[in-house]
Order: sequence, then structure tokens, then C-alpha cells
Amino acid sequence: MADPSFDVVSKVDRQEVDNALNQAAKELSQRFDFRGTNTTVSWAGEEAVSFESETEERLRAGIEVFKEKLVKRSISLKALEVDEPAISGKVYRANGKILQGIAQDKAKEISKAIRDEKLKGVQAQIQGDQLRVSGKKKDDLQAVIALLKEKDFGIALQFTNYR
Repeated sequence: MADPSFDVVSKVDRQEVDNALNQAAKELSQRFDFRGTNTTVSWAGEEAVSFESETEERLRAGIEVFKEKLVKRSISLKALEVDEPAISGKVYRANGKILQGIAQDKAKEISKAIRDEKLKGVQAQIQGDQLRVSGKKKDDLQAVIALLKEKDFGIALQFTNYR
């Protein structure tokens, strides 16, 4: 039988993000403090979100509304990256991006953190945009999961395929 293993991934449920975006858009259109500011939030591509408003203050508040909706749907804010608001004509705009996958440098950083723990028989292999961690004992793997949850790598991490 193969050694126990699990995958470290950074993925968000696209449907949950879509639901959060729709809820935020609805709230922005109905809330009294957003009336007359033309504040909107919408998809701007596959993994991109666009924010627009007539005032910078309302734009920042609109971004916060979207973040609140993401948190309510159990999506880590580390999976969202938003640019600074910029003025374009009479309208303030900001673009956001939903981060998916683990970048190569982050994967190396996570792998190094696992190696530095010096657990016997635990290896981490980079496989594309995820990491496969395998070991002789399940207890060691659970220690690795606890270690990774403890540290902040700047990205949202999930642990899948634990066998």
C-alpha cells in the first residue's frame, strides 16, 4: 500500500465567489448610502472583478461590502487581491483578482517550511500549482497540516485528498 499523503492547494469555489458578487451587487444597488453614486461590482473576466463608483470613498466601501460577502461564504480574503482605486474620467475604478493555485515561489517556501520541521519520512513534492505531501505516518502528516495552518504564507491554503 502507498504511503499516506495529502495535497496542499489554493482554490476557491467559483460558484461561491459568484454568489458573493451577486449579493454585493444587489446590496450596492439597494443600500441608501450608495444611492446616486453608481457604485457597481461585476465580473471583468474569468478570475477578475471590477469595482466602479463616482467617489473614492464609496468605491472603498463597495469593496468592503464584497469582502464581507466573501467572508460570509467562507472564502478567505487572502484569495482576493484588489488594486488601489484610480480615477478614470469622472469615475473611480479598481480591479480585483481571485487568486487560484500556488505560485512556484510560494510552493518552494511551503516545501522549505516542511523540510525545516525535520519530520522523519515526510516529503513535499511540487506538482504544478499544488503540493503533494507524503509520509510514513499519518500523525506526521497531521503535524504538517497543523504547522501550515499556523504559519502565514500570504495565500489561502486548503488540504485535500488526505489518505
